[in-house]
Amino acid sequence: MAVKISKEDALNYHSKGRPGKIEVVPTKDTKTQRDLALAYSPGVAEPCLEIAAHPEKVYSYTAKGNLVGVITNGTAVLGLGDIGPEAAKPVMEGKGILFKIFADIDVFDIELNTKSIDEFVSAVRALEPTFGGINLEDIKAPECFEIERQLKKEMKIPVMHDDQHGTAIISAAALLNALEIQEKKISDALVVVSGAGASALSCAALYVSLGVKRENIVMIDRSGVIRKDRGEIDKYKSPFATSRDLNTLEDALEGADVFLGLSKGNIVSKELVKKMAPNPIIFALANPDPEIPYEDAMAARPDAIIATGRSDYPNQVNNALGFPFIFRGALDVRATEINEAMKLAAVHALADLTKKPVPDIVNLAYNERNISFGKDYIIPKLIDPRLLTHVAPAVAKAAIDSGVSRINIPDWDAYVNELSKRLGRDEAIVRVMVTKARRDPKRVVFAEADNFKILKAAQVVKDEGIAKPILLGNEEKIRAIIQENSLELDDVPIIDTHSEKMAAMRLQFGNWFFEQRKRKGLTLYESKKLMRERNYFGIMMVLSGEADALISGLTRNYAQTIRPALQIIGTRTEVKKVAGMYILMSKRGPLFFADCTVNVNPTAEDLVEITSLTARAVQNMNIQPRIAMLSYSNFGSTKGAEPEKVSQAVAMLKEKYPGMIVDGEMQANFAFDSELLKDNYPFSELIDGGANTLIFPNLSAANIAYKLMQSLGGTEAIGPVLLGLKKPVHILQLGSSVREIINMVTLAVVDAQTK
Repeated sequence: MAVKISKEDALNYHSKGRPGKIEVVPTKDTKTQRDLALAYSPGVAEPCLEIAAHPEKVYSYTAKGNLVGVITNGTAVLGLGDIGPEAAKPVMEGKGILFKIFADIDVFDIELNTKSIDEFVSAVRALEPTFGGINLEDIKAPECFEIERQLKKEMKIPVMHDDQHGTAIISAAALLNALEIQEKKISDALVVVSGAGASALSCAALYVSLGVKRENIVMIDRSGVIRKDRGEIDKYKSPFATSRDLNTLEDALEGADVFLGLSKGNIVSKELVKKMAPNPIIFALANPDPEIPYEDAMAARPDAIIATGRSDYPNQVNNALGFPFIFRGALDVRATEINEAMKLAAVHALADLTKKPVPDIVNLAYNERNISFGKDYIIPKLIDPRLLTHVAPAVAKAAIDSGVSRINIPDWDAYVNELSKRLGRDEAIVRVMVTKARRDPKRVVFAEADNFKILKAAQVVKDEGIAKPILLGNEEKIRAIIQENSLELDDVPIIDTHSEKMAAMRLQFGNWFFEQRKRKGLTLYESKKLMRERNYFGIMMVLSGEADALISGLTRNYAQTIRPALQIIGTRTEVKKVAGMYILMSKRGPLFFADCTVNVNPTAEDLVEITSLTARAVQNMNIQPRIAMLSYSNFGSTKGAEPEKVSQAVAMLKEKYPGMIVDGEMQANFAFDSELLKDNYPFSELIDGGANTLIFPNLSAANIAYKLMQSLGGTEAIGPVLLGLKKPVHILQLGSSVREIINMVTLAVVDAQTK
């Protein structure tokens, strides 16, 4: 679904803390005087002299080879038009983030204060020594065509205007697959293009390169069908002027096989698409509103394959499927340009990837057993981890084969392996969880709804389709907070556990609870009284099926929240010990810490159960757990009750779960350092890649470790995730941020889907 963002949220996001979205981070040590002498004077003179003597060594001694300039003049920013270079800067910073998170490419964004083609070209051309590639962005047509043409001619580094070629490459891959499914020949396809801007013209040109006949394309601009006899037509549109007797969109769609919309929303009706040929292909790519709503197109033409630019419908055509990986491949062979062969290689790589078995992590995100090539899957999903390792090598190889590379890649397997190691999966796991939650949002009870942060998080998860909030607390107070902060939660149920309206439900819940606890020291009166407490009432809602999950703990201590969960929900049949796991988002990917919240001094048997619960939770996220059992000793190097306990647990785990990747006891630094393990303990199961899951010998060690990582390591924590309960009850840290609450709600929804 389209994410709903308020003006206040957007402005706060960009201004909070350090203004903007990007920063420059050193990649070398700078701690000592010697480090600084190497980084600058006098040490910096040596690479300078080497580069002066051998200019190509700039790629060896500087960041040029991994640096792209994202450059605009702000004349065609998103759907905002000519808003100027300063106003375009947030978009360029955002583009830089996409380059980094999808392809590990660094970006400097540059906003030029000129509308002159010559001035723009001159300024960018002078930057060639700085960058390995240039991504032109948000420049209006027709100036963008001439700017790109001149820069490609005059510069010896890759230059691409993504607004032109990005959509063309992605939609072309989708078109190839759609034609195959609909059993249509590309040479016979009649194509109607609504729009004649940079993207539409580039799409049409690339389709011709793939085999669409130019005479089979009809293009429509604001004045109607672009006809050869229409009068003055600029040189960019004239190649697509038709000699057919067509004047309107309605005329053009009669019998058409393909509709490509790159214009504006809601200009195509059901009646119009009914005029198209059998088994049509409809790419309605205007954002946020397609040329025809997806539901209308499906209702009018159930035989159609439909793509949009939106993530809430099948077949999203998203430029981020292309540009990060195209530049990655171009940079890695030091290409002098991005040519037609490289673009076509990206098209075919994307089309081919769609036909391969989809990774479990993608199926998981979309709540599908097996996403497969077909009418609703003609283009890869953006969260597919194979995009980098599939598209970038294809582009790099095309650059080499077409003679525009300056270096060769001798070992393609090694290159693909290097690409796969470039990106940590810290953000990817959150994206997967959010996508999965949106596919089947669950009812989540917020037990502390008289708190602004809780209400803000509730609005976000509601607006983003992650969850269906239920608010517990004093209704008058909650509504006052909602009104005071201009929140939009009027349609969200509010339950006051003290109100007379809830008397019948309190009585019912109290009687149920009494039946569970009557021989454990609880009286009927106490049982009914406890139902006025929001944690007890909310957890009873989860138990009874009135809700699917509960979130609490922001303003209450841990024991107050976990006690009713254990009393009411209880553990799964095979589980004896509940455990608490934290997910820490690190640069090396997600790390899983347990037990951080429940068991003070677990026995060896307890550690086995904690490890089993944690491993299952990690596997449910489609991540292979690699488990280190921690202590102050390495494989018996120091004697003591604690190392022996951990060692016993490891032996029991290996016997009970022979396929589990687990080792210990070991010190924490060995768990992460594969080289250290190879040098000292080459027998360890963790020498290939280290650990991603840490099991601690006691509560103190686990609690201290995750809080140090969170506070000093700059890692974001999701948790604690309660493991072993029959139903999802998750407890927030005291004082959690809105973002952390949202992450916990997302995880609770995914947990509820699984359970």
